[in-house]
Amino acid sequence: MSELDEWFDSVDPAMLQRLTDGRQLRDGFARFMLNYQFAIDEIMTKINILRTEFEHLHDYSPIEHVNSRLKSPESLLLKAKNRDLGLNLESIRDGVLDIAGVRIVCSFVSDAYWLAEMLSSQRDITVVTTKDYIAHPKPNGYKSLHLIVKVPVFLSESVQNVHVEVQIRTVAMDFWASLEHKIYYKYEHAIPKDILLELQEAAVVASQLDSKMERLHNEVHGPTSRR
Repeated sequence: MSELDEWFDSVDPAMLQRLTDGRQLRDGFARFMLNYQFAIDEIMTKINILRTEFEHLHDYSPIEHVNSRLKSPESLLLKAKNRDLGLNLESIRDGVLDIAGVRIVCSFVSDAYWLAEMLSSQRDITVVTTKDYIAHPKPNGYKSLHLIVKVPVFLSESVQNVHVEVQIRTVAMDFWASLEHKIYYKYEHAIPKDILLELQEAAVVASQLDSKMERLHNEVHGPTSRR
């Protein structure tokens, strides 16, 4: 009998089962998260194809820049805990729809809707929900167009339909949201009323800037020059 065999014989079977279950949980969670990274890659590929097409074949590209993020395991598990989802991966998959996120920043408000239309019309993308915070801003002034979509991820032995949150906003909206996010965490989610009021006023200014810049663009190039 080897030393390893002797060690296994001396270990409490219940502890070995807990170790095995723990490894299986970690391995399953790692595969679970990997599916979301693959889904991000799928969406990013689609957006980059559109971006390259506009840059090379058209006079105008609505896409300024794109980035993506995958929730950290710590953040995801905390959210699952807060929603009483436990460590059940199926419950987490159905209960947390923003594990994977892609943000598209465009020039004008009309571009946000145009890009949403282009993505939604692709055959292998299914739009699950749409939240239009551009037409209906949040109370703090936040504006963005949010789509929850499902995209198929083709694995070696299966096809997984994975949720991705797609946020589409203008440069002005993105600038405002980035600063608001930093202030939000600086004050640990409790922003003083005077600063909150100034943020709301800044959101109005950003919206006015969006409208003015789009109007100027249309005066110079025409409203249909982007289509």
